[in-house]
Amino acid sequence: MPEQQSRKTQFHFGGRASGVLCHISSLPSPYGIGSFGQAARDFVDFLHAAGQRVWQILPLGTTGFGDSPYQNFSMHAGNPYFIDLDNLVELDLLEAEAPGQLDFGQDPKAVDYGQLWENRRTILTWAWERFKFTQPRELLKEFLSFQEDSLTWLNDYSLFMAIKEEQGGKSWSEWPRDLKFREQDVILDFQKEHSDKIEFYAFVQFLFFRQWKELKDYAEEKGVLIMGDIPIYIAADSVETWKEPELFLLDENLSPSFVAGCPPDFFSEDGQLWGNPLYDWDKMAESDYSWWVERIRFSLSIYDLIRIDHFRGFESFWAVPFGDLTARRGTYMLGPGSALFERLIEVLGPLPLVVEDLGVLTDAVHELRDEFDLPGMKVMQFAFWPGADSEYLPHHMIQNCVAYLGSHDNDTLKAWLEQISEPELDFIRRYLGLGPERDLARELLRTLQISVADLAIMQMQDLLALGNEARMNWPGEATGNWRWRFLASDLTAELAKEFKDLATLAGRWSDQKAEVNTEESSDHELDLELT
Repeated sequence: MPEQQSRKTQFHFGGRASGVLCHISSLPSPYGIGSFGQAARDFVDFLHAAGQRVWQILPLGTTGFGDSPYQNFSMHAGNPYFIDLDNLVELDLLEAEAPGQLDFGQDPKAVDYGQLWENRRTILTWAWERFKFTQPRELLKEFLSFQEDSLTWLNDYSLFMAIKEEQGGKSWSEWPRDLKFREQDVILDFQKEHSDKIEFYAFVQFLFFRQWKELKDYAEEKGVLIMGDIPIYIAADSVETWKEPELFLLDENLSPSFVAGCPPDFFSEDGQLWGNPLYDWDKMAESDYSWWVERIRFSLSIYDLIRIDHFRGFESFWAVPFGDLTARRGTYMLGPGSALFERLIEVLGPLPLVVEDLGVLTDAVHELRDEFDLPGMKVMQFAFWPGADSEYLPHHMIQNCVAYLGSHDNDTLKAWLEQISEPELDFIRRYLGLGPERDLARELLRTLQISVADLAIMQMQDLLALGNEARMNWPGEATGNWRWRFLASDLTAELAKEFKDLATLAGRWSDQKAEVNTEESSDHELDLELT
């Protein structure tokens, strides 16, 4: 293969497509939070009926304080909250009345994470005890096979979670020194004394990925692709930082030297202080970025497409001295740049990545993105500044991008339109050529769909015309986020027809099935083709 081709990858749709952003947690369920159960299949059916070919979700990982899907205990393990309890009844791992015996929250439109924390582990423990007692032959065979296939991460994760439970949920940085530093004799003793607890955490992951595979297979049958989401950074309290601290900028006591964030800007005079430990990119380069190769390889095994957060950090990243209360004193350090993506392509082939390239970016960041033909994000809520020729206006969009009105970090479309200034509203109406009698929110959805972008993604909240009572996240607020849910009755035939008609009008839908073509083409493209 010529040098130029070997260094390129491209996320390219053979045609145009539309999709919906809606996290698993937002699905209807009688058990406090959305799951991989029947409601998830009903949502896939709705997407198909609505002419939507992509279902974008947020990260699936296990979450801790703050309940953010972007702060996970593991880059592999799945969130136990998403395990469908009705399926466990079908598998005879729970009595039929068992799910109703515990309180998982009473509001069908909001997740109660406190109740889930209290009771979800209890009911999964019941399933584990019944599994051990009955030892269902086929399921036991599947479990053993899953453990064998997941050796690279499952044992470490299960051990990590068992120790965390024994330590009262404390971060590993607060564990006793012998556990914190993984002293071999102490770890072996712990494994012997707590083998059942360790095995329980492995069993929970088995249930999670068994159900996820069934859901993903169902989506594939319906021609719906899953776009997953991976944060660029790993949580400080994660099995990865505990297991391989040498890959991060930590000191001799395994405390961070610097932490992640964003510099002060127009929106925040203090910047954003995220607190994640930063990668030691020089150390990662010594192993040809094997850690990242494994991370992306695993993500490709569970998703069709991947959105990667904070792409800017691969070119250079804002490093804030550990212990600072704001991000003001940070400084930029160089990231891996082209070397990382060249290695990923060399090992994994074409990469179906969407990169989050929002905010104030340098020419070097644009050059890195464009070198590998990676599609960025165009968010139209950022576009309509009177007197400014914003790069997010539809006439500046290109085909190789993913267009949004807003993401999980933004106001809903309805709330945004209610809050912006009269000059902004006037600019939108003049730009779209609309009179005051037209439904501005619906017209903006139409504008999104008819844009030149290969892929257009809408928030489920905007399909339902909801306000900020349905907003998913307020960046910078530690609690109260990620709670919104919709009702099963919201998925009407009328709503599906409205958006199928729009997708058809915009050339984003036909009644043929969509699939990923992973065969390498002459120009190293990855196509979403109609078959």
